[in-house]
Amino acid sequence: MEITRQQYEFALARIEELLPVVDDQSSLNDRNSVELALLSEVVIEYESSHFPIEKPTIAELIDLALDERKMTQKDLAKEIGVSPSRINDFITGRAEPSLKIAKRLCVSLGITASAMLGL
Repeated sequence: MEITRQQYEFALARIEELLPVVDDQSSLNDRNSVELALLSEVVIEYESSHFPIEKPTIAELIDLALDERKMTQKDLAKEIGVSPSRINDFITGRAEPSLKIAKRLCVSLGITASAMLGL
């Protein structure tokens, strides 16, 4: 089903009205809960076709994980047994890690293998 921008904007506005009314205690059969669920599907459908989110690159995954863990490139390099300049190469996109190093990055940074492989 093709959703127009006007329908999308209407759905967004109506969701804003329904959010204060519907909470975790609301019945799934409640009229407002059902409407909120349906409108949410409209928004998801429109946004997925007009504003697709690309999968993050290996560089972005590593950089984000370092930031979340408040680690430096030097800390990570020491932890996985490579030079700090090699970590910088991964983050700047000049190089991609080997499978062996990618596994160490996943374990050390809590990145899933599927995300690292871009799946």
